[in-house]
Amino acid sequence: MGFLGGFFNYDKPGPGIRKDGPQKKGFVIFFETWFRNFWKLITINLVYLLLSVLIIPSGLAEAGMANVCRNLARDKHSFGLSDFFDTIKKNWKQALPAGIVNFIITAMLLFAMFFYYTSEGWIASIALGLAIASFIIFSFMKYYVWLIVITFKLPLSKIYKNCFLFAFVNVKYNLLIGIVSILVCGGLVALALVIPYVIAWMLIGVLFLCVVPGFINLMIQFCIFPTVKKFMIDPYYEAHPGEDIELRRNLGLDIEEEDDEEEAVFEDNRLLGEEDTDK
Repeated sequence: MGFLGGFFNYDKPGPGIRKDGPQKKGFVIFFETWFRNFWKLITINLVYLLLSVLIIPSGLAEAGMANVCRNLARDKHSFGLSDFFDTIKKNWKQALPAGIVNFIITAMLLFAMFFYYTSEGWIASIALGLAIASFIIFSFMKYYVWLIVITFKLPLSKIYKNCFLFAFVNVKYNLLIGIVSILVCGGLVALALVIPYVIAWMLIGVLFLCVVPGFINLMIQFCIFPTVKKFMIDPYYEAHPGEDIELRRNLGLDIEEEDDEEEAVFEDNRLLGEEDTDK
């Protein structure tokens, strides 16, 4: 299928398409989903940004957004704000400290890059390279934190251990997420440089508040959920085929039989229990 052909590969026909007809490309499915839920995501975007400003650093808003976008990415109905706040209520004990951890580590890495960039000598150059590499890897890790928080019952240490492994296991799509995010944000900055200042920043503000967060978060869930399912969810049900049947059905996590069996690379990948069946 190629690089973009494999993008968000759910391999499912759209409504009204014959089963033996051509399958839609992954990026087509993504944009169809985004446009279909455009107005719902606008409301979520505004609440997400409001919570992020009021509660800094806020993992609560990230968890709520991740749940809504995860459901939409899997073509499962989402009640929007109701699901958003319900997810926060159920996951705040993990989401809030995870947000603090992300904030602290990101701030430390940014400071390290600035410090070594302004320093002289070959040691500073090596340290700058390590800081940049660490920042990129941690940025990849943050794509997975919120999906794992809302889907699994794991301590923070194991959440970040799994996220670290995913930063390398799914590197192609991690890079794709980063590149598209940079292009979207860079495009808004470029727009500000070519049109009058006031109009530019008003337009950028509207686009960022109403469009960008939902677009990027939906893209993240499309890219990462198949990999998390493959390495964390599927191995669990292969080992426990009779467990959590109702939860499995509610979450739409039925496992397709694979011709080639692969060994799981993660440990302690237990799914959430009955108390979280509607996440």
